[in-house]
Amino acid sequence: MSRVRCLLHGLDFRAIFFLFLIFPAGIFAIYCHGQKITYFLRPLWQSPPKPFIPITHYYNENVSMPTLCKLHGWGVREFPRRVYDAVLFSNEIDMLTIRWKELYPYITRFVLLESNSTFTALPKPLNFKVNREKFKFIEPRLSYGEIGGRFRKGENPFVEEAYQRLALDQLLRVAGIEDDDLLIMSDVDEIPSRHTIDLLRWCDDIPDVLHLELRNYLYSFEFQLSHKSWRASIHRYQRGKTKYAHYRQTDYLLSDSGWHCSFCFRYISDFIFKMKAYSHTDRVRFSHFLSPKRIQDIICKGADLYDMLPEEYTFKDIIGRMGPIPHSFSAVHLPSYLLENADQYKYLLPGNCLRERN
Repeated sequence: MSRVRCLLHGLDFRAIFFLFLIFPAGIFAIYCHGQKITYFLRPLWQSPPKPFIPITHYYNENVSMPTLCKLHGWGVREFPRRVYDAVLFSNEIDMLTIRWKELYPYITRFVLLESNSTFTALPKPLNFKVNREKFKFIEPRLSYGEIGGRFRKGENPFVEEAYQRLALDQLLRVAGIEDDDLLIMSDVDEIPSRHTIDLLRWCDDIPDVLHLELRNYLYSFEFQLSHKSWRASIHRYQRGKTKYAHYRQTDYLLSDSGWHCSFCFRYISDFIFKMKAYSHTDRVRFSHFLSPKRIQDIICKGADLYDMLPEEYTFKDIIGRMGPIPHSFSAVHLPSYLLENADQYKYLLPGNCLRERN
């Protein structure tokens, strides 16, 4: 005790204040907001990716296909290519319906693979199999597959994701895909517009691989993000070369090619499931992030579920995009099936942020 008294006697009030209040508070702040600090300082340690080469996208419903192909600098074919739409499925029943209704006229084969495991090794039901009756309209053109999860706890979720995408490659071959067929590689909620697919199946000399620039939405078509989505891609299939992936595969980007509606769920429980299930589960830093009341409040505000800063590469972009997403009241040029069935999918349209609890 005498040694402690001597130590304290040698410290002035400012040192004691720093040691017992400021220093612990700083540690706690870093614990709570360390991810924000890292994202804000991103411009100091990471350079922006190489910019895409944008391809101007021409379309009007009254313009002929030969004219549209010519405007893009491409020739026109005597007959259209076959098109395969391949997805990994988790639980997005509504988005899958809207996607397949949008693409139905131009898809040769719908290919869907689902697993009894999430990317994070959590067990899950085979949701498509349970709801398959709802998709009778594509049954004659459906190639469906199931794959058992590996259930390796603690493994990087991207390993399980890659494992499932490799299995989807095999299912595509079983489905009969051939060289020069078009293959759409995108998540269920990344929906190409039907006129984009029609253009690419009719035009000759298109690039072997194209990324599709999609209008980017969060929670519904009320909250449009300022930056575009680019991970969706379309490929002229080449056996032994084309591999199903969800990362950058070319520099070419076809402008305004569809919609990406992320976390666009009907039920609060689906938000919670995805937050725990997908590859970025590390973003759920605290248990209260999964509170249904908190999730509902965030949906209506257009804020971030993970309380993160924007993933940008300049301080100007980070600061400019901080805060909630502005509300949009435009429902112009959305998927036609969505608008034709607005009563059924009301929660996806502007002014309807309240979600159901099941």
